[in-house]
Amino acid sequence: MKKLLLVLALSCATATVLSGREADSFACLIPRPAQITSAKGVFKVKGAHINYDTSLDARTLRCVSLFADRLYLATQRISSLATATGVQASTPIEKLHGIYLLADASLAPEAYRMEITPKAVKITAAQHNGFFYALQTLSQLLPPSLEDGKTAPGEKWTLPCCTIVDSPRFGWRGLLLDCCRHFFSVQEVKKVLDAMARYKLNRLHWHLTEDQGWRIEIKRFPLLTEVGAYRAGTQVGLDRNHDDGIRYGGYYTQEQIREIVAYAWERGITVMPEIDLPGHMVAALASYPQYGCTGGPYEVRKIWGISKEVLCPGKEETFAFLEGVLDEVVELFPSEYIHIGGDECPKDAWKNCPHCQARIAALGLKDDAKASKEARLQNYVTARIQRYLAGKGRKVIGWDEILEGELGEGTAVMYWRESRDYVGRQVKEAAGKGTDIVMTPNLHCYFDYAQHPDMSREPLRGGNRVLTLDTVYSFEPSEGYSEAEARSIIGVQANMWTEMVASESHLEYMLFPRLLAMSEVQWSPKGSRDPERFYGALRSRHLPLLQALGYNYRKLDQ
Repeated sequence: MKKLLLVLALSCATATVLSGREADSFACLIPRPAQITSAKGVFKVKGAHINYDTSLDARTLRCVSLFADRLYLATQRISSLATATGVQASTPIEKLHGIYLLADASLAPEAYRMEITPKAVKITAAQHNGFFYALQTLSQLLPPSLEDGKTAPGEKWTLPCCTIVDSPRFGWRGLLLDCCRHFFSVQEVKKVLDAMARYKLNRLHWHLTEDQGWRIEIKRFPLLTEVGAYRAGTQVGLDRNHDDGIRYGGYYTQEQIREIVAYAWERGITVMPEIDLPGHMVAALASYPQYGCTGGPYEVRKIWGISKEVLCPGKEETFAFLEGVLDEVVELFPSEYIHIGGDECPKDAWKNCPHCQARIAALGLKDDAKASKEARLQNYVTARIQRYLAGKGRKVIGWDEILEGELGEGTAVMYWRESRDYVGRQVKEAAGKGTDIVMTPNLHCYFDYAQHPDMSREPLRGGNRVLTLDTVYSFEPSEGYSEAEARSIIGVQANMWTEMVASESHLEYMLFPRLLAMSEVQWSPKGSRDPERFYGALRSRHLPLLQALGYNYRKLDQ
């Protein structure tokens, strides 16, 4: 391993720019920065003074201090940390000596500029995330021991001279983590957040409620976790007729949730909760059966798939329940958006429910060419919850099913369904209404799919769908849309569903290295992707680094 790390240090920290295809010090960067202009020479890092702008906020100073500590541990040379008195972002780099982090309000919130000369490194950004991402790029230009703590003899602590001007293509760079089908520890969630931060993702979409388990403590409704967080068994493999009969579950306390939200925030990541409604609510109904159409009894679902048992929107007390839950959710999560699901909600129970039919009649809902009156009832639920959350200063986002009706201003939608024709029509319609769009189509973004067509080579999965690393890397979110329509696409997200993913090792195997490919889709400029460079970077630096940091990952096929 020491010899391997030495090779990595030499290849990623000291090489010069070559003509033609990138075989240079910058080829190891994932995600690829927007613009790199190389220059001659190197900057020697060991013992360099680190100077920061006095206007930097406390969160940014903590990440700068952490970088300085890591640099000291890796090089055993103290890099002093001091204020940059009298130095501004406009100060020419020729007048600097050392590493400088300077505030420049003219830059976009997540953008940064890095200039490296033999005498100085000058980093400018407007806000915390810009500085944080600049330090991630800087870390990748240095030997891997800066990140994994495993020093190798002969490491050269130099930075190639250059100018990097960088900002993300998309403002929403997300990962969904399903902790309902299988529960993952606080430590593992933090480990996922660490990887997201390293590769410049900024949204953790935390799937916390499901038919198979309720994972968020709600103090007003304690049975949600006393009952709803545990199921009496789990489906055995792909056999939907049998479960193992073993009690399974867990949940996050509100204290743990605050801890994770704060941990993510330090790393530039917003944690957005999903409270799926009105479907995918069997765990809630098992806890409080009065909010269903029949009154139960219900049982936390032990098998995968879609349940016909859903919340009853005909009862006013159902909305009191949802509002009580959301009151505590918005106190725990400062995210602009609250995800309300809205997908896969069968209407069978509503057709036979006198409460729902009475509500339909009172609202004057009718069947029409586009939707049934029961589908319109779901739109009523979405619109009502949207208004409630808007009163608390929050916006609603949901799966593309929420478009089956009228949406209020400020609603965003995630496209997940596979049909390119369907998604294309819906994107055009949503863009025409000014609806923000996050692209997460399953054929490019569902990380629970197998990673190779030969299923015998892959762990247990939910079906025969395949999502290779090549397919993730080749995804172009704006393909087929006009420039105006593409402007409505605010982001791209990978979804890690966990029906068949029961262990932390399996979770990481499914995430890596596909998440690194997704990071380039989300961050790097359109048309800049280069598979040969990307795979070279995986082999030379990133997969060995993941291994050194204790992540499991799928080995490359080529």
